[in-house]
Amino acid sequence: MSDVQAYHDLLKEAEDVVVSALADTMDLYGVTPSVGRLYGMLYFMDEPVTLDQMSEELGMSKPTMSTSIRSLQNIDMVHKVWKKGVRKDLYEAEKDFSKSFFSFFCKKWQREISVNLEAIEEAENKLQILLNNEDVPEEIAVKAKRNLAQIIESKHYYHFLKKVVKVFDDRRIIDILNEELAKD
Repeated sequence: MSDVQAYHDLLKEAEDVVVSALADTMDLYGVTPSVGRLYGMLYFMDEPVTLDQMSEELGMSKPTMSTSIRSLQNIDMVHKVWKKGVRKDLYEAEKDFSKSFFSFFCKKWQREISVNLEAIEEAENKLQILLNNEDVPEEIAVKAKRNLAQIIESKHYYHFLKKVVKVFDDRRIIDILNEELAKD
């Protein structure tokens, strides 16, 4: 075997180690290891590729590849790109891990905030009905009052989380952390 082939093999082994690790940890983002392998393959591509090229590289069907790409686009880990003279869709991996991380978790946190604050508001209204009704048995009124206090307290967390999302979303967290690290 030539030296060039040995170097090529070592390069491929290094890439495979990273692709395997990415595939193993992609469950954090709600995708399967095979979708993680697709992301890993795209991560090491020097140029955007078509679905056909991806299918050939990974040995997956084009419909499976299309579904996998959509999953990665939904979590902002892959982007469709345009290239003059190319009629087929081209895709490339987001190579800035922090960008993908921030985007993914901000979306998840925003959903948590929205769903839970809406539920809290609905529950507050129902509990207020109970508390404003003189015919409600005392034990139910006491429990309703405790529940109301508890969910009102939980709103503080969601308002705090909104601020966290803002700091992550506009990436100020990077400046904050860099300032803290500079102090060490």
